[in-house]
Amino acid sequence: MKKTGAVAALATLSLLATACGGTSDGPSGKAAAGGTFSFALSADPGALDPAMGILGVTNTTLSLAYDTLVAYAPDGKLLPRLAEKWDVKPDSVTFTLRKDVTCSDGSKLTPSDVAENVRHIADPATQSPVYGVLVPAGMKAEADDAAGTVTLSTPQPFSFILESTTLMFVVCGKGLKDRSSIAHASSGSGPYTLTEAVPSDHYTFKLREDYVWGPGGAATKGSGMPEKVVLKVVPNEQTAANMLISGDLNGAIVYGADRKRLEATPGMGKTIASAGNGQFFYHQGDDRPAKDPAVRKALTQAINLPELAGIASSGTGRPATGLVGDPKPCQGDSVTGHVPAFDPAASAAALDAAGWKAGADGVRVKDGKRLSLRLLYITTKGAATQAANEYLAQSWKKAGVEVTLNGVIDTKLSESLNAAQDWDVVWLPIGVTLPTQLVGFLSGPAAPKGANFAHLSNQRYSELVAEAVTKPGEEGCKLWSQAESALFEASDLVPAVDTTMLIAKRNATFDMVAGTFVPTSIRMTEAG
Repeated sequence: MKKTGAVAALATLSLLATACGGTSDGPSGKAAAGGTFSFALSADPGALDPAMGILGVTNTTLSLAYDTLVAYAPDGKLLPRLAEKWDVKPDSVTFTLRKDVTCSDGSKLTPSDVAENVRHIADPATQSPVYGVLVPAGMKAEADDAAGTVTLSTPQPFSFILESTTLMFVVCGKGLKDRSSIAHASSGSGPYTLTEAVPSDHYTFKLREDYVWGPGGAATKGSGMPEKVVLKVVPNEQTAANMLISGDLNGAIVYGADRKRLEATPGMGKTIASAGNGQFFYHQGDDRPAKDPAVRKALTQAINLPELAGIASSGTGRPATGLVGDPKPCQGDSVTGHVPAFDPAASAAALDAAGWKAGADGVRVKDGKRLSLRLLYITTKGAATQAANEYLAQSWKKAGVEVTLNGVIDTKLSESLNAAQDWDVVWLPIGVTLPTQLVGFLSGPAAPKGANFAHLSNQRYSELVAEAVTKPGEEGCKLWSQAESALFEASDLVPAVDTTMLIAKRNATFDMVAGTFVPTSIRMTEAG
């Protein structure tokens, strides 16, 4: 597994769990003739090989050209896609594929194609960041082309073996034989084909008019289906909002202050959806102050989390209830009652007891070393994220901590987390759809040898996870919840808020699930 890619995965998985289960208010207007649908990406998607691309914006892009075996509906239910039916066992799932699916080059999709995708991802030589995150570690695939089936299995029972396939994009046709050919092109069975890729500017897709195997049997024929989709790279939210209002965009995701004016714009459709957790991690390396659990707890007690939640979400967030976003495979609340409460006096007393005494300038010192924290965060998540990290810095400075803010763009975050490790606390949104997708980041070998970027070592979490992964249904969900609570009780990470976002729509309607398009739902509408 490519470790830097794995950390990049976590850093940007915040978009994987968006746009499901939200409230929607669609734009007015009748269906318009097919044309061009334009959508803003907050960053360049990078390499477009599904085995290598794990950024949230990458999956948004891939969802136009590639299919998965099954798909989530907007209400969280699983729908047939490439597979028309499936048989689930504790350690395997057998899919029966549709017989009418073709790749963009005209070749027929076979069970062997699906199996080859899994084998390629699992091959150590591939160094796929998807492996162990979106594709379970140890997964194997066996195809029976005559029967039209493919069986995916794991070495031991795996509680989410079916759900894990909802973000497993299937490459077919020429792309299977030459993976280098799809770094900036597409070779999939999806409803659109990538025809032009201009990195950091735009990506253009053309409609496949013969497509009839979308989620639940959806097709591309129908009034208002756009003939082209153009994904424009627009890193600045204010610019994206201006383009929406002027009609230069049909859709965009907005987190920050521009939400209000977009929602107030006549004719603007909107969906308010979960955008994943706003939370922070402590680096627990041997030379870091947060190695000491008493220090982690004291630092957490110095933060008024409800106040931080309001700042981080610009007042649009909801209380965090766990680490997994919508659509949730497990319900419940692993947060409430398990995070140290705001108590500045207790925080100060605990730091004193841990040997960190206030110096002449107010900064705490122990054995001649100042209590210093380097606070890392992504700058592309809007002004609220900036304000939240400034609030954290101010709160810790009041507690006698020297804090240095370090804002970086998405692509630099992976380097800081894994290679340079030049941080002590990181504000890192998470929006995964399965608790198993986090295990390698929250336990196991520490960076740079492993994906455990924060050097966490929570024995109770690891023990509960080892049991939970083998248990199906409600029994497994209870254990997953307890495992998350163990992290919070140890202040390994601190969930602050379940953030929301605005999916704005102008002269178009469309659905997004888990950060990806439902391409057959895209419809152009007449200007209102």
